[in-house]
Amino acid sequence: MSTDQVPLQAAQLKALAQKPSRDCTCGMGACAAWESVPGQRWPAKHVTLLGSLWSADRFGPEPTYEEFHPNKTRYDSADAPIAPAFFPYNRCDVFGCGACGRVLLKYTEYGGYYVDDRVRAVQADLVVAHNKAPENDRAS
Repeated sequence: MSTDQVPLQAAQLKALAQKPSRDCTCGMGACAAWESVPGQRWPAKHVTLLGSLWSADRFGPEPTYEEFHPNKTRYDSADAPIAPAFFPYNRCDVFGCGACGRVLLKYTEYGGYYVDDRVRAVQADLVVAHNKAPENDRAS
């Protein structure tokens, strides 16, 4: 994401995801929940960066790692809410697929010895505008 790009809000993300899409022809598969997507599977020639859910101040305080699961879903649940102020959505870039028309969220998970790109297709009915992100996780 370029540093001058304004982050997308929940309503904008929902509006993008409400546009009609076709059956997946890009090779991504369903991606209803977060899936690891190795570089060779990412359909780079079909996707366009639409925006980001990162805070406008990417160099300010680190976004929270708290997740939003009011209905006892989990990170890997296909029906987990998509809450842009919470992890991992607050670290996502938003892409549109030209092959199938879907909106895809992508973020990179950094572990001790690995880097893992993860993707989830946006289902408009799961996008929530809960903006009350908790205080920064870092100690004061």
